[in-house]
Amino acid sequence: MRKYKRVFVVVLDSLGIGSMEDAPAFGDSGADTLGHIAERADHLNIPNLQKLGIANLHPLKGIGPVEKPMAYYMEMNEKSNGKDTMTGHWEMMGLHITKPFRTFSETGFPDELIRELERRTGRKVIGNKSASGTEILDELGEVELATGQMIVYTSADSVLQICGNEETFGLDELYRCCEIARDITMRDEWKVGRVIARPYVGRRNGEFKRTSNRHDYALKPCGRTALDELKKEGLDVISVGKIKDIFDGEGITKAYPSRSSVHGMEQTMGLADKDFTGLCFTNLVDFDALWGHRRDVNGYAGELERSDANLGRFLDRLHGDDLLIITADHGNDPTYRGTDHTREKVPFLAYSPSMRHGGGLEASDNFAVIGATVADNFGVVMPKGTIGTSVLELLN
Repeated sequence: MRKYKRVFVVVLDSLGIGSMEDAPAFGDSGADTLGHIAERADHLNIPNLQKLGIANLHPLKGIGPVEKPMAYYMEMNEKSNGKDTMTGHWEMMGLHITKPFRTFSETGFPDELIRELERRTGRKVIGNKSASGTEILDELGEVELATGQMIVYTSADSVLQICGNEETFGLDELYRCCEIARDITMRDEWKVGRVIARPYVGRRNGEFKRTSNRHDYALKPCGRTALDELKKEGLDVISVGKIKDIFDGEGITKAYPSRSSVHGMEQTMGLADKDFTGLCFTNLVDFDALWGHRRDVNGYAGELERSDANLGRFLDRLHGDDLLIITADHGNDPTYRGTDHTREKVPFLAYSPSMRHGGGLEASDNFAVIGATVADNFGVVMPKGTIGTSVLELLN
């Protein structure tokens, strides 16, 4: 018999809570996304995360632990070999990724790949290097507008990204080019985790701005996940934000794309007012995309404050038979060198209005405790070969 009718898993994308033991192997010694934001931001006021127990889990400058935290909390360490979006989310749902996805941040994409992309799309490629989305538009947006050439770039993550102006390049054309790029990068030696369409608007001698019509073309998960089993058993599996893209639609019954993290939390609040049985899986991406990669401490802090305010309104909507799990998929310390994700532990905060109390749980050596707990709640057996141990019986 299920304990909770609805489970909400909300991923605060990149909100790491301190470097993992193996962080030196990833070049991330001393990274601490949340801790360093609390230290260096002009202000950080997150009363709802605080009362759930975030400062009990991880000491924060200016934000003290509470005597009676509302949530159960623990650190989760990533078992898989990586620190990217797909690896983190796939592990949450039970997959152990031992072989990291290909990255091309040091060299750009191989000439052979670029020539095939140009031949099949009919467009010349410019860029082909690692860069932030705003920097590449500042550098090459005018060129793309003038010539119709295609901006291709990557990052420290396993991605091939293509920019296109919505008014001159066109969304349909951008998506067509990305579909071709996804097909090309299915070859083992070029296999990136995601191809991402990055549409933008703006005119010559004006400011370029990326739009919400981004679309991710991800690899299919390398095995069945908790999402697949929930769906197979007739349960609702609702995605908010880029979750559907991360899992390439596998195991999803209904999807809601988001324009921003604020919009994503508003959508999740709206779903709390609806009747469903199963999982709502939300990703709030702006922490990572807008602030972490751009190394903007105050921007990240402001996003946290906005999300915390919405969290307070969301908590008021929860029923006694609802469970909320708040977590992250990796770190992205805005005080750290470079612009890459950081190999960090992530939070696990679990709350239901029906709980008598909260408190600390023993740290987990994987993120898959989430998928295992959700599956356990609904009496669903996790797929063969997956990892993760449920903590459902500890949530009282």
